[in-house]
Amino acid sequence: MSFNPFEEKGLPLERQLRNWSELNVTPYDKRDIHPYSRCRAIVVNGIEVEAVMFSHQMARNTADPDVKKLLAQVRRIEAQQQKANNWIIPGNESTLEVTIGYEQVAVDLTAWVARHEPDPYLKQVYEFGLLEDFDHLYRYANLYEMLEGSKADWLVGDLTEIMPGRPTIFEHRDPADEIRRPMTVKAASPQSLLNGLTVMAAEQQTMNFYMTIGNRPLEPIARGLYLEIAEIEEQHVSHYESILDPNAGWLMNLVLHEFNECWIYHSFMETEPDPRLKKAYETHLAMEIEHLRIARELMKKVEGRDPADLMPKSLDSLLTFESNKNYVRDVIARQVDLTADGSDFVPIGDLPADHRFFAYQKTVNAGGVPSEDVITQKKAKGGEYRLETEGPHPAPSLRQNGAEGRLAYEERTGQTVVR
Repeated sequence: MSFNPFEEKGLPLERQLRNWSELNVTPYDKRDIHPYSRCRAIVVNGIEVEAVMFSHQMARNTADPDVKKLLAQVRRIEAQQQKANNWIIPGNESTLEVTIGYEQVAVDLTAWVARHEPDPYLKQVYEFGLLEDFDHLYRYANLYEMLEGSKADWLVGDLTEIMPGRPTIFEHRDPADEIRRPMTVKAASPQSLLNGLTVMAAEQQTMNFYMTIGNRPLEPIARGLYLEIAEIEEQHVSHYESILDPNAGWLMNLVLHEFNECWIYHSFMETEPDPRLKKAYETHLAMEIEHLRIARELMKKVEGRDPADLMPKSLDSLLTFESNKNYVRDVIARQVDLTADGSDFVPIGDLPADHRFFAYQKTVNAGGVPSEDVITQKKAKGGEYRLETEGPHPAPSLRQNGAEGRLAYEERTGQTVVR
């Protein structure tokens, strides 16, 4: 169904403020919630965190007190939306269970975006990051069974496979190799603009989550794994934020954020099976339509141009959570060997021996690698955990009971990375 948030009537701002009991929502039942309902809850939390932080940064770079006041008014509502979204997660869902939800989001959200990305370079950007988050899901699932004695099947359902992606040990790259080529608002497809903001916000929320809770486990191996993957998530934020238009300006970016939130809430309202969550997304959509109207009028007043002229007349695509198992397998088969060289993606075997990648690897991996240690210990305690529903792993060197990620990858690429 076509949807243009610029043409919809939202909920007036003065009616959007809610009391504490309205925000302190009853959490979902972790044993009853659909895996993709959990994923949608994580995504809307992430987009509201991004909305709040962006608004704060814009306020810090704005001199006009009236604009600051308007930003603060809308931001307060965005902050309330974030609380309502985040408080839906139950307290009895363990940190690792929430983490596996985050990584299922990273896999199936990024896979959907890659499949619907019209720009070939941006599609490659998403596919590159997809394989890394896919491997994180595998590492955390093994840690989950090791520490809590449960398999992750019940969390992801039969929707997302759990097996190695690009081994995490090989994801550690020099910062110079995390910057991608940016799109421009004027030239990019509207779908590309929405894709970029959505994945960036989701990855940023994952980074924030791991930075905050990564030191909470008692077990050194768990603390080490969160530490290592939290660094990769920071890389991913650099990776994805660098594709956004750096010249869009504060007001245009404000409009894009609000437009993107409208698209996400509309998509989730249309696809969420849980009646209570569906109603929450409908309420937040009405709020965001008003936030978009305010941002639009502000841009017209300050810059004398209507941002609606740059956006599509209707949004015909819905962001959907759906199984991407065969697509992920295809990307693994084609791209597991890739690394980054500047803004390009190349087989790791093509890097010269003196490339900065190897110096970085030598430094950060010198004292051992938690993501490898988790699998080594898991194998020693009865075997690694996988959920391979579609057959053997598409990369022969990463198949069940094969070599550790480091050795398998070195065999596949002909490179000795950790020296």
